[in-house]
Amino acid sequence: MIKKEIKATKTFQIEIVETISNIVEVVAENEQEALLRAQEMYRNEEVILDSEDYIDTKFNIFEWE
Repeated sequence: MIKKEIKATKTFQIEIVETISNIVEVVAENEQEALLRAQEMYRNEEVILDSEDYIDTKFNIFEWE
């Protein structure tokens, strides 16, 4: 009789994280106002990040139980 080796399998979750980045210039009276203006520009799609702004990709692995 031939014994078949049974390998236990596990399920993993793989998180793929892409980092994109761009620096925009904002004229403001202080840092708080500059941040708010930049956020508004982003929300209003005046600043759009795309593949040209790509920085890095990371893979994080999680064992699923």
